[in-house]
Amino acid sequence: MEKLEQSGLSKEELITVFKQVLMGRRLDERLWQLTRIGKSSFNISGQGAELAQVAMAMAFETDKDYFLPYYRDMTACLVWGMTPKDIIMASFGKDADPNSHGRQMPNHYGSKEHRIVSHSSTVSTQMPLATGVAYAAQLENADYIALTTTGEGSANQGEVQEAMNFAGVKKLPVVFVIENNGYAISVGTREQYANEDFSHRGPAYGFPGYTVDGNDFVAAYKACKEAADRARSGEGPTLIELVVARLTSHSADDDQSIYRSEEELTELKEKDPLAAFTKQMIDQGYLTEEEIEEIEEKIKQEINEATDAAEAEADPSADSLYDQVWA
Repeated sequence: MEKLEQSGLSKEELITVFKQVLMGRRLDERLWQLTRIGKSSFNISGQGAELAQVAMAMAFETDKDYFLPYYRDMTACLVWGMTPKDIIMASFGKDADPNSHGRQMPNHYGSKEHRIVSHSSTVSTQMPLATGVAYAAQLENADYIALTTTGEGSANQGEVQEAMNFAGVKKLPVVFVIENNGYAISVGTREQYANEDFSHRGPAYGFPGYTVDGNDFVAAYKACKEAADRARSGEGPTLIELVVARLTSHSADDDQSIYRSEEELTELKEKDPLAAFTKQMIDQGYLTEEEIEEIEEKIKQEINEATDAAEAEADPSADSLYDQVWA
């Protein structure tokens, strides 16, 4: 694992990275709490992928690039500009929810203000949409690129292959990221695809593919930055496979202890990337334990305030049912 200074980011930027990773974890934990006490109907978690998502999102110009995420990308959406209140309002289904004004399930992220394109419950349909966004950029000769993500299970859908094929043919400014957490709900990778690495599919469509340890911030950031720079300079797409952990069950409606052994789940917790990154920040002199405790307290307060503010927002009214549905 490379030293954090090799990322090229300043101390202040790396401290921001830590805060974003920690916010992603603590906010996700709050969403689970809201589900378990009956205030929210559903949650599908990104716990274990927060570090990779921050590394990925920071490699792009979030003030002009487009992001087409999938349902585990809450932390990346926070980096892209969404707020904890935005996320919690979506979980509550509030009218002011910027994702869909309460019309989508939780974890279906979207923000017109931040160029985050909403996705459907049908997995991986965001991939051809991202290719379309990138094609528009190419036709307009515009200086924005598209980032799109999905899981390794969803990436076996036919529309993903069509999206990558067209992007490769046209050399479009798009970056495809597969967040490989080892399971498509309960199905392990060896039953999902025959490639040794998912990234091997990139060259099949005419562009580079890289497999990167998502628990190594520097490696993940550098790979995504290189892919973003490549797309922006007109060299076409890149496929990046970020190998991450899935610390929770597939969703609030799943129990992974049925299909994952107790030994595997124990090992997962021992390799928690948040704990490893926290230790790395301390060992390399970026933060002290006291400073981390202060950050924890501020994040807890921010999440509590966001929860109260989101819950106080109005629910959608019945007579607005057809509003915000069609352009």
